[in-house]
Amino acid sequence: MTPIRSAAAVLALCATPAVAFDITDMTDAEREAFRAEVRSYLMENPEVILEAVETLESRQAAQQAQADSELVAEHSEAIFDDGYSWVGGNPDGDVTVVEFMDYRCGYCRRAKEEVEQLVESDGNIRFILKEFPILGEASVIASRFAVATRNVAGDEAYKQVHDALMSMSGEPSEVALERLAGTLGLDADAIMAEMESDAVREELQSVRSLAQDLAINGTPTFVMGDELVRGYVTIDQMREIVAEAREAG
Repeated sequence: MTPIRSAAAVLALCATPAVAFDITDMTDAEREAFRAEVRSYLMENPEVILEAVETLESRQAAQQAQADSELVAEHSEAIFDDGYSWVGGNPDGDVTVVEFMDYRCGYCRRAKEEVEQLVESDGNIRFILKEFPILGEASVIASRFAVATRNVAGDEAYKQVHDALMSMSGEPSEVALERLAGTLGLDADAIMAEMESDAVREELQSVRSLAQDLAINGTPTFVMGDELVRGYVTIDQMREIVAEAREAG
């Protein structure tokens, strides 16, 4: 073995299945020469490093997507048919979009109109909202009020309250929530009482537990078909994901 090898020759040797290459078999001089050749090669061809990083990121993304798909399949009933989450859009749609949201989340507010535009313009999407308050006590109060409204007054009232809470600029104080209920013609006393019920607490805890099982720690997070989409995405990106879900389904 010569003291100095070209990096290309060494890399070719490493890549050949029939030849077992072990750097520990080198002498100290050969090892130093090898390192120098590799360094020289990388300095002359830095794009190799970028290619390696891109390949690694692509593999990691594919692995994450596969893991997410398995999580969605494992928890499909809790995601798509929990028996309490509000369902809109086309109830018989061929693709279901689920959103884990928080009323105090700026990106959730930003995504709201785009999600609704997606659902309305497509016409064949079943849309589910999951109350996932994670941004402090104000978020929890807002979600408790929304869920309590649905329990007391039904889905239509829930959606009205949901829309109002999404645009509310102030804190969701008791006075503000009572005023909101009155503005919408709802029974404020019944809703405020329901906010303290076991049913409301259990629903929010169930969604939180599901989010933990799905490794969701931020909002908005979407489930589109069998894909978990973590964070805000534009309507064009949503349409691409929905089209892929249709093609795969």
